[in-house]
Amino acid sequence: MSEAIKNRYEFTILFDVENGNPNGDPDAGNMPRIDPESGCGIVTDVCLKRKIRNYVETVKEDESGYRIYIKENVPLNTSDAEACAYVGVKSDDKSLKAEKKKDPALDQKLREFMCGNFFDIRTFGAVMTTFVKGALNCGQVRGPVQLSFSKSVDPILPQEVTITRLAITTEKDAEDKKNTMGNKFIVPYGLYRCEGYISANLARKATGFSEDDLALLWKAILNMFEHDHSAARGKMSVRELIVFKHDSELGEAPAYRLFETITVKRKEGVTTPRAYSDYVVTVDESALPQGVACQRM
Repeated sequence: MSEAIKNRYEFTILFDVENGNPNGDPDAGNMPRIDPESGCGIVTDVCLKRKIRNYVETVKEDESGYRIYIKENVPLNTSDAEACAYVGVKSDDKSLKAEKKKDPALDQKLREFMCGNFFDIRTFGAVMTTFVKGALNCGQVRGPVQLSFSKSVDPILPQEVTITRLAITTEKDAEDKKNTMGNKFIVPYGLYRCEGYISANLARKATGFSEDDLALLWKAILNMFEHDHSAARGKMSVRELIVFKHDSELGEAPAYRLFETITVKRKEGVTTPRAYSDYVVTVDESALPQGVACQRM
C-alpha cells in the first residue's frame, strides 16, 4: 500500500438513466425516488456506494487489501472475527474484556486490521459495533470519502409501464389470467448530479486511504454502471467526472465555491431532454481559487 493521500478533493459525478429506474423507493412501491416539492429525481448515496463496492469486488476479486466489508449474504461478524484472530485474542466475552485491560491499544489494532484489509472501510468508513455482543468491537471509522444524494438536473416524470408475463409456474397461474400481467416504473430520461468530498486529513489520521486507492476510486466511479446492467435499471451511464484538487491537505477554498463553477443547462430550444447531448456542461475555471486545479474525466 502506498502512503495516504496528501491533497483534498471535491468532485462532481454526472450520470444519466434512459428508460429505467435508477433507485426505487421501497416505501412507494419501488417508484423512482423523487423530491415531491421540485419534482426532481433522487438517488441515494448508499445506492452509488453499492455500485462502487461491486465494481471493486469484480475487478479485484478479494485481492489482499481490497476486500469488501459490506457485501451481500456475508455477516459482518465473520469479518470482525478475522480481526480478533489476527491480534491473537479469543472471541468470548470474558477473554475479550481481560485482553482489553491488558492492552488498551487493542481497539486501535483491530481498526488498523480492518482498514488495511477492506477497501470500502478505508474509503467510506464503517460502524463495526456488532462484534461479540458489544464486549469488544472493531470500533467506528470515519471514512475520508463521502457522497451526497444525487439530484436530477430537471424534474422527472416517472411512468408506470404494464408488462405481460408469459412464463407461469403453476397450473393455477395458468387459470388465473390476472397473474400474466405486471408493471414496472421507468424514468424516460434523467440526468443526475452527485457531489462528493475526499478529506486528506481523515485519510492520514484514520484509514490510510492512499493514492492507489484514489486511482481505483476514480476508475470505479467512471465504470460503476458498466457491470451492473439490468432490465429494471435501463440504460445507466456515467457521463463525466469533474475533479477539483487542492494543493494542500486542508484545502484552499470552501467546497460550495468549486461546485458553483459547474453549470449544467439544457441546450437552447430543448424543452424535453431525452439524451445527454441535450445538455451543455461548462466549468468556469477562471473562477477557481488559487491552489485549486480542475480535471474533467
